Amino acid sequence: MGIIDVTGLRKTFNGAVPVEALKGVALEIKEGEFVGIMGPSGSGKSTLLHMVALLDDPTSGKIIVDGTDISTLSSVQKTEFRLNNLGYVFQEYALLPELNAIENVYLPLMMMGEPAGDYEKTAREMMETVGLGQRAHHLISQMSGGEQQRVAIARALVNRSRILFADEPCANLDTRNSDIVMNLLRKLCDERKQTIVMVTHEPEHERFTDRIIKIKDGLVDTGESH
Repeated sequence: MGIIDVTGLRKTFNGAVPVEALKGVALEIKEGEFVGIMGPSGSGKSTLLHMVALLDDPTSGKIIVDGTDISTLSSVQKTEFRLNNLGYVFQEYALLPELNAIENVYLPLMMMGEPAGDYEKTAREMMETVGLGQRAHHLISQMSGGEQQRVAIARALVNRSRILFADEPCANLDTRNSDIVMNLLRKLCDERKQTIVMVTHEPEHERFTDRIIKIKDGLVDTGESH
């Protein structure tokens, strides 16, 4: 069993014309893997990430994350599970501009009720890990896009997340900053055995991953690569 096991996953968006975004997806992701999810626009790759990351509910199917059947959890339990086990990085960074970098990073630990001295120490260590120890007290507006995304990665991992979910993390970055972020993710996987699940549309990102899962028309394309 992997750290993520998905069977028969379906998602239908109801409207004037119902759209079946996922049509029975099955996949397994092992602990410590860096997995990329790729596919054409509208293929269902982001929908899949949102289901597995507990950001949306499937229409049917089973998702087991780190041994927990997600369908058995209440809304409150899902919130607690996300806070304690999962980390998220989005293309828009989702940082609070009124806070400085280290305050953004330790916010999840504050929400978990950790003592101030502990969460400040842990957040500083994470800032060092992502190479921004000297920028800890800079406001978000004083940082480049690449630096902001590294702050977002630090925040996503500060709670010792079992799984890091990244949705197009380099979509708003230039080539240089994209390489910095991707090399950081690869390093985290190699050195911390961090499980990473990343949606991307960039073919050049394949070389950083252990494996690519290709999604086409709401299904896993049987042609998985490296």
